[in-house]
Amino acid sequence: MFTPWLDLDGARERVAQWSERAELDLLRLGTEAEADEIQDTAIAQPLIVALSLLTFEHLQATAPVPADAPVAGHSVGELAAAAIAGVLQPEDAVALAAVRGAEMAKACALEPTSMAAVMLGDPEQVVAWLEGQGLTAANRNGAGQIVASGAADTIEKIVAEPLEGTKIRALKVAGAFHTHYMAPAEKAMRAHAAGLTPADPVRPLLSNADGTVVTSGAEYLSRLVSQVTRPVRWDLTMDGLVSLGVTRTIELAPAGTLTGLVKRQLKGVVTTTTALKTPAELAALRQEDAS
Repeated sequence: MFTPWLDLDGARERVAQWSERAELDLLRLGTEAEADEIQDTAIAQPLIVALSLLTFEHLQATAPVPADAPVAGHSVGELAAAAIAGVLQPEDAVALAAVRGAEMAKACALEPTSMAAVMLGDPEQVVAWLEGQGLTAANRNGAGQIVASGAADTIEKIVAEPLEGTKIRALKVAGAFHTHYMAPAEKAMRAHAAGLTPADPVRPLLSNADGTVVTSGAEYLSRLVSQVTRPVRWDLTMDGLVSLGVTRTIELAPAGTLTGLVKRQLKGVVTTTTALKTPAELAALRQEDAS
């Protein structure tokens, strides 16, 4: 994940600083670790936030986004969004991601839970059906995708017997994220967050809770913490971007998934999308700006 970015000026030193705060060797994990190690949610979450922030710093140095451009993140990506909007310092965001990942991993180990992607179907009908099964629509991602979360045996049941008109695929995850099963993680995150001093956002910052712009740093931090037990409304977040007049999106590394959702859900509204996967995309953006 990190290898192509570490040749950029100051990148290695920056990640080393974040590693110290997160108490994880992000340089090694992002370049040498095996897939099994980085798929551990305790490792994956701080890696994702660190890489997103590293990407943004070099984006700003190469092809700066306007000062009033809105920012939004999906699930753990909200921590990166908070730092980009100035609510948290980057090192605090990475450290909080490490706490989040570690505590969510612990919560997942308490009982067998899982998640599955539900494709197609009427969204409201799917949500009601999941609730009837005792499951939570943990991620309402728009573009015909809802992620179910809950007890592992119930997830297995809906994969085997999907709602008519839908397709369901089990996900390789540690457990039922964004449900009440994550309550111990929320408690631990809130204790850690109490030691942080958030600032108010310097650019429009959208929340996964309801897709609205949050103007208070303290409120956004509180939402970050509570979001681990509440559904991610990425569908409403995309609607919020549209309401702000967004017609172009840039997804920070590790990129691709959100760009796909935007292309499908906001076709004809968002006309240009860029997924920053490597520094090569930065060079392309620089050339666009120059032209």
